[in-house]
Amino acid sequence: MPRLQYGQTTIEWRFKADATLKRHYVTVERGHPVLLRGPAVGLAEQEALVRRRARWIREKQALVELPQAEELIVTGSRLRYCGRSYFTEVKHVPTLANATLRFTASRFVVETPAGRSIALDALAPLLAGFYRDRAHEKLLARVRHWERQSGLQARGARIRHFQSRWASCNAQNVLEFHPRVMELPASVQDYVVVHELCHTVEKSHTRAFWALVARQMPDWRRQHEVLERAAFGDMV
Repeated sequence: MPRLQYGQTTIEWRFKADATLKRHYVTVERGHPVLLRGPAVGLAEQEALVRRRARWIREKQALVELPQAEELIVTGSRLRYCGRSYFTEVKHVPTLANATLRFTASRFVVETPAGRSIALDALAPLLAGFYRDRAHEKLLARVRHWERQSGLQARGARIRHFQSRWASCNAQNVLEFHPRVMELPASVQDYVVVHELCHTVEKSHTRAFWALVARQMPDWRRQHEVLERAAFGDMV
């Protein structure tokens, strides 16, 4: 596996060619080498792309590799939803068989039989379920809104887990969205929807594609920048 040295940090990466992308993206995940994906390039160009983002990669690796023991959710922790971080209350309820999560419009409430804290890994499935339910309720409604607004039509829309992307438009023009889109601000959620709807007409990120996006959402660049700074990865 290729690697490079950045100061005291050794960065290993794997490359995934993706002809549907016009730019290169870097993704950092716990326990995995850096993922570089985009148009096919040789090893020297890959290294140059990774080196260009080396400082960002080092910072992200430091965050995602924090010891598991520190990843506890307690009262006062913050969880993200629709671009905001909400106060989280953790309640000890010994009579429960399993932990539960609910959202009260102003805070998250976690009830758990285990005590006054819950490991992030244990909370993750509950949070994923929350995002999935809200995506079915709200995000798919935004697809219908933007279909009416833009005149662009998908052949369906659904919620699906991806490894390292927010959304996609498949060859049948069915739109698919990761539940974690619900972490993003509403304006960025709309941008994700518009972006994928435009792929029903232009499959690649050509000038025509970006012109179509701009016609539907003139401030798309601002939303795109917020999306690229989010956790799935960073564009090179």
